[in-house]
Parts: sequence; structure tokens; C-alpha cells
Amino acid sequence: MRNIGRRGIHYLQKLNAENVPKDLIEKGQTRVIEASLTLIRERAKLKGELLRALGGAAASTSLLGVPLGHNSSFLQGPAFAPPRIREAIWCGSTNSTTEEGKVLNDPRILTDVGDVPVQEIRDCSVDDDKLMSIISQSVKLVMEEEPLRPLVLGGDHSISFPVVRAVSEKLGGPVDILHLDAHPDIYNEFEGNKYSHASSFARIMEGGYARRLLQVGIRSITNEGREQGKRFGVEQYEMRNFSRDRHFLENLKLGEGAKGVYISIDVDCLDPAFAPGVSHIEPGGLSFRDVLNILHNLQADVVAADVVEFNPQRDTVDGMTAMVAAKLVRELAAKISK
Repeated sequence: MRNIGRRGIHYLQKLNAENVPKDLIEKGQTRVIEASLTLIRERAKLKGELLRALGGAAASTSLLGVPLGHNSSFLQGPAFAPPRIREAIWCGSTNSTTEEGKVLNDPRILTDVGDVPVQEIRDCSVDDDKLMSIISQSVKLVMEEEPLRPLVLGGDHSISFPVVRAVSEKLGGPVDILHLDAHPDIYNEFEGNKYSHASSFARIMEGGYARRLLQVGIRSITNEGREQGKRFGVEQYEMRNFSRDRHFLENLKLGEGAKGVYISIDVDCLDPAFAPGVSHIEPGGLSFRDVLNILHNLQADVVAADVVEFNPQRDTVDGMTAMVAAKLVRELAAKISK
């Protein structure tokens, strides 16, 4: 997997070794990037036009896949997650109605604008600075088409930075973030990578894209994680204290004074008994009903969300974690759409 993830970098090295002119490479990159953004733009425009014609939707969830795995510090399988999540959503093993009664096959509740073609872009030797910008641009293209609101399918957790940046910039100010995870992902950088999946919330906080960050489900945190949390004023709720914090977390009211609320769910927030298909298995986590109670009872205008770090390569043969990730997406779509 790591060799596949590095393919674009190796390709660039090969081209440079063969003395291919730099401007030729850059022109090719530009064409691929423009084509990628055009596809997202036109699909979002089509879905937005459809919803405006139908009427009756103030906000509608639209899936956007970001199959990125190379910023993972361990396994890169999350790059394969978006199609597996979509397959589980529509596999027919359950009906299309969410627990709160919204019907997913109504386009006013859920549409899909496809994936950012991450690997194809990286094959053209695009570096991560530019790739993060492309992801942000893609999210903004979705948000430009009222009433669409993006629900992003990862991918590793590094994608949250460019997505939150785009949401904050598009809305004109910081959002409140509810982050469910076994880890705080707030290292200044990890293994020399500022875009590591373990550093996404450091980038978000130093950029001023979040007014308030609540991290729930934490049970693998270093001294640096706690120090970074204090530095940025993060509210960290560790699992060792969950019985004490449960009532508060199941009755959250967020977003007052902010531009809305962003929800980021790392599938490993769940105990591995409920979701074994993750790269970093960390026992002692939330139950699935704990997570749903937090989401269902949350009082907030949810403007965007992501579900990340599902690793199909570690899932059970019957796709248990894919179904778990799919239900998270279903219930988030119900929360966002109105």
C-alpha cells in the first residue's frame, strides 16, 4: 500500500531523472486539476439545480468522496473507503429511512457529487500543498450550489483540515467542531509531516477555522496532545471520564456565535467491538448507541461533516464496519438536511 501511495512522487522523480521540462509537467498537472474540478463543479451544479427545482429543502446533504490514505502514519487502507461506504448505504440490507424518519432516496435529503480523484492527481506529481488546496476548492464548489452541504467520505483524517478550511472560508468565519475520535490528532506535526492525519486539528486551530473544538472519545493521548489541547483551548473529553461526562455530551448545544457546526467522526472513536475495520484499533471506546445519542440530541445547525479512517482492508469478511460507517453517514445526512 505504501508503494501505491507514493507512486506519484516516484513518477516525478523518474520524469526529472529523464530531464523532462518542468513546464511540460506543470501544464499536464494544470489540465488534470482543471478536469477534476470541472467534474465536481458540474455534478454539484446539476444536483443543486435539481433540488432548487424540486423546492422544499433549506439544506441538503451531498456526499463528496476524498479517497486519500498517504498521510496515515500506519496503514493506508482508508483510501479505499468511499466506494465501500456508498455500497453499504445502498446495499439493500436495510431500508432507506433514518432513525429520525428521513428518507435517504429523497434527493432533498441526500445526493452525491462523486470523488475528488486523489490518486490520479498525485500520479501527476502534485504535492500535498496543492492537493489540499484542490480538496478545499472541491468543497467550496459543492457549497456554492444551494442548498447543498458537504458530507465528506474519507480517507484518512488529514482531509478534515482542507475541508474545514473551505467551510470556514466559504461561510466567512470560524465554526464550532464536534470531533469524535480515539486520538486528538493535534500534533504540531507527526513524523515530519505537517499534513499527517495525526496533525489535522493543529492545522485547523492555528488557521483560526474553529471557534470551539470539542474532542470526544479520546483514549490514546500523549503529553503533547494534552499540551496542544491547552494551547488551542480544546475541550478534550477522555473515555476514562465518560460516565461523568455522558449527560453533558448527550445534551450539547453548539454553534451560537459561530458560522455553524462541523462534525468530524473518526470511525475509531467506536470501540473495536463495534468497528474492527480501522487502522488504529484502540479498545475502550464509545458504543454505537453512545455516538447516536450524541448526534441525535445535538442542538446545532450542522453545515458540513466528515466520516474518516474506515479501513476496508481490516474489515470483517461480511463488511461489518462498512455498515457501521454507512449508518453514521445516514444519520449525519438526516442531521444536516432540513
